[in-house]
Amino acid sequence: MERLIFHVDVNSAFLSWEAASRVKAGEPDLREIPSAVGGDPRTRTGIIVAKSIPAKKYGVQTGEPVAMALRKCPNLVVVPSDFRLYTKNSQAFKAICKSYAPAMESFSIDEVFLDMTGTSLIYPDPIATACEIKDKIYQELGFTVNVGISTNKLLAKMASDFEKPNKVHTLFPEEIPAKMWPLPIRDLLFLGKASEKKLVDFGIRTIGELARERESTIQTLLGEKTGHQLFQYARGIDNSPVLEVPEESKGFSVEKTFNDDIVSMEQIQPILLEQCDVVATRMRRKGKKCTCISVTFRTLDFKNRSHQMKLGSATDVTDEVYANARKLFAEFWKGQPLRLIGVALTGLTEDGFEQMSLFEDCAKKEQRQKLDAAMDAIRMKFGNDKITRASIMNSNAGIGRKAKAQMENEENGKRF
Repeated sequence: MERLIFHVDVNSAFLSWEAASRVKAGEPDLREIPSAVGGDPRTRTGIIVAKSIPAKKYGVQTGEPVAMALRKCPNLVVVPSDFRLYTKNSQAFKAICKSYAPAMESFSIDEVFLDMTGTSLIYPDPIATACEIKDKIYQELGFTVNVGISTNKLLAKMASDFEKPNKVHTLFPEEIPAKMWPLPIRDLLFLGKASEKKLVDFGIRTIGELARERESTIQTLLGEKTGHQLFQYARGIDNSPVLEVPEESKGFSVEKTFNDDIVSMEQIQPILLEQCDVVATRMRRKGKKCTCISVTFRTLDFKNRSHQMKLGSATDVTDEVYANARKLFAEFWKGQPLRLIGVALTGLTEDGFEQMSLFEDCAKKEQRQKLDAAMDAIRMKFGNDKITRASIMNSNAGIGRKAKAQMENEENGKRF
């Protein structure tokens, strides 16, 4: 049976959600005037995270400073971000999508994949069904979406990126030469700027030119793995499934979103320490150790950035986890204001054997292990909020003992 996949994408999500909310309150529609979601227009700080079509005509671009956008368009209406509103609208539109599909995968806050395979008796016309989903979202929630239809996730997402807003597009395999191959190479999904430059410098400027080139040539230019993947994508080949249920847990993670900007390492360090304490405690309760640590942070453009490092030997010691997480942050954070910070522990092992370094202070490590064990025992007997580290308790930037207790008391912990 041939697969049938929909990709549903909210048009200019953050601006659309803000606009729909204001229209309900009787205010002007931000989508019809030069407007943007971004920083404070009074101080001309921050960046543009979403823009209206009228603002785009003035040259306003996502990711540019508010001050620059206001120079291009002095009458630009700039509104602040509202994370609660975004979460509410995201959940609402996904609930509608889910009601139509046997399986739905949340791809981001404003995108989902729907696996419609085998629904031909219920929905005999895929295009009509996509239009019905699109129209229902607009009628009930007040904002528009694009829907892409194809036989795999790659082509469905490529299709939804065609002309916007409020459109339904198909990109079936037989339509690839006419609809996809003439597009510039930068439009190929998952192709980054560095790869684009290498291909353009070589003389490959369209997706079709990439698809017609020898795979070995592309691998020489981009590397074996990346070259193979992008060569397959250019030909419309993608076998990845729509994952309704997350894969089996492979680690432990925690993250926190903040209403105010986090702008200094003095703020970041106690947050990281508390998060490392939370995930390391959960990990020890499961009798695990980790061999990989990663940190995640979200900047004001709503982009998440993650960095990880592999450890020389497995550990379950909070201080070691924190030291490595702090090192990752120091290496990769460039000082941008942050709205989310997270830590994840992966590469789990149950092996009790631990390879000690010749340069490691064994006595100090043993002290840390005893401290962790004592804190774990107190938390298990009296509750997670009965003991914490002084450096966390004395910091106004910490996420707080109540928040930590709530995170740790979740059933089985937050795992991914």
